[in-house]
Amino acid sequence: MKKLLELLTEEVGSAFEKAGYKKEAGRVSVSNRPDLCEYQCNGAMALAKECKCAPKMIADAVVEVLKDSTVFESVEAVMPGFINMNISSDFLAKYVAEMAEDAKYGVELPKSKTIIVDYGGPNIAKALHVGHLRPAIIGESIKRILKYMGHNVIGDVHMGDWGKPMGLVMTEIQCRQPDLPYFDESYTGEYPKEPPFTVKDLEEIYPTASAKSKEDPDYNARALEATLKLQSGVRGYRALWEHIIDVSVNDMKRIYEKLHVDFDLWNGESTVQYLIPDMVREMKESGVAYESDGAIVIDVKKDTDTKEIPPCIVLKSDGASLYNTTDLATIKERVAKYDPAQMIYITDKRQDLYFEQVFRAAVKAGLVSDKVTLSHIGFGTMNGKDGKPFKTRDGGVMRLEDLIGDIQNEMYNKIKENKDIDDAEARQTADIVGLSALLYGDLSNQAVKDYIFDMERFISFEGNTGPYILYTIVRIKSIIVKYQAQGGNLSGLKIGVPVNNSEKDLMKALSSFSQVMEGAEAELAPHRICAFIYDLANALNSFYHETKILSEEDEVKKGEYIALINFTKDMLETCIDMLGFSAPDRM
Repeated sequence: MKKLLELLTEEVGSAFEKAGYKKEAGRVSVSNRPDLCEYQCNGAMALAKECKCAPKMIADAVVEVLKDSTVFESVEAVMPGFINMNISSDFLAKYVAEMAEDAKYGVELPKSKTIIVDYGGPNIAKALHVGHLRPAIIGESIKRILKYMGHNVIGDVHMGDWGKPMGLVMTEIQCRQPDLPYFDESYTGEYPKEPPFTVKDLEEIYPTASAKSKEDPDYNARALEATLKLQSGVRGYRALWEHIIDVSVNDMKRIYEKLHVDFDLWNGESTVQYLIPDMVREMKESGVAYESDGAIVIDVKKDTDTKEIPPCIVLKSDGASLYNTTDLATIKERVAKYDPAQMIYITDKRQDLYFEQVFRAAVKAGLVSDKVTLSHIGFGTMNGKDGKPFKTRDGGVMRLEDLIGDIQNEMYNKIKENKDIDDAEARQTADIVGLSALLYGDLSNQAVKDYIFDMERFISFEGNTGPYILYTIVRIKSIIVKYQAQGGNLSGLKIGVPVNNSEKDLMKALSSFSQVMEGAEAELAPHRICAFIYDLANALNSFYHETKILSEEDEVKKGEYIALINFTKDMLETCIDMLGFSAPDRM
């Protein structure tokens, strides 16, 4: 289906042409003065100078052509030359009814392509903290939006699992359990199947080891040696590393599942180590990379740059690889394995320069063709009410699992306080609604912007919040259940012509879905979905308060009302699924 604004533009453009003017001047937009009209066209203003006549004369001529249009119920030319329009209720109802019958609600899908979304980025052996929230849920939502638009989307967690942190953890484990067979290089038997630590142990081991390495040069040297043994393939260190990976990843999956975040690939820096030697050799042989102060670098600056872009370092002077190295090798592997048309990276916005360097180096080294789009979405910071990055009450970094639990517990207390409800049901509902509060509270902000984490505002059932959206969906579900209890049947119901302004406003809100989805895909912007469903929820609630739905005596009209709100429910549930949460049956 064509977007509604496209159809309106075609109608007005044809009128311009029939009146003797350029068809292109007939572009229609949603009115910025809804108190005056629903849609507007300013094309006559742009034509005035070219046509050497007053814009009002042009507008009058176009309106004369449109006076018999079945698309608009009223069209008016106003000074100095605007064309104000109200859409025909019949035309609008027919359009929304066709949307409801379409599998994608009227969205015209683009040509499908393979897209890799790189998000998450946790480090092995460390607890997920609040800083991991934004890349996880922004990335998950973008993945879901792109999948809805028909693309083959692959999500990769891209873990940090290969550098010095691994050596630090192993060194501390050896300090605590020196008799483990992993550290005996003469050991030839099978290593234990069960890890010699728990995830809780790991979360304490790494910060302890990190602190020791900064204070004790000998300890730091041992950690570097352990890192070298791991990367050199020493059997025991590889076996211990695999235990660390298994324990960490299983815990990560458990916590990401709480956020409804799921990755297709659980790859890390280690995954592409085999590619690095040949990749660097090829870069040097081609002349793309060269030695500078012992390091291997690629110049990535351009003549058009307005700021300094430093070279991309491929290898350090001691021959060690960096994040740059593994990111370049990962690009090389992804091209070979998946042939993606686009790779999207979601990290802190402070890494903008870093990704500019890596992307330019990848193109210059021929790791990707000019047909592959490399995109970085830099997100802002989640801050506390003091405007500083969010911390625990004692000033520490909050675990992500604790943040999820806190908001769900607050929602549980709120539900139990206001309703006499079974404890198990209250807990289940609180988990669903609390998650919506957290995800919507974050995703409703433009990704690049910082925002304030405000628990009280996020869990409110009023205003632009996740619980408000879910309450709207549950309200519709309740009406439908009551309709069915009265003997009503949803099968065969059709959306009818609106009989009041609130019904028409609801249809107009629904009609913008394809436009919103097109924008959300192009901009990789979950906040566009949030803005749409907030407007849609407001329109539904206005319709509900102004219309007697279940007490409507005309059964045909009642059925049309039910068809309309049922479609609204389906639309809202489709959208919240793209944001990563769902609605309960009741609240």
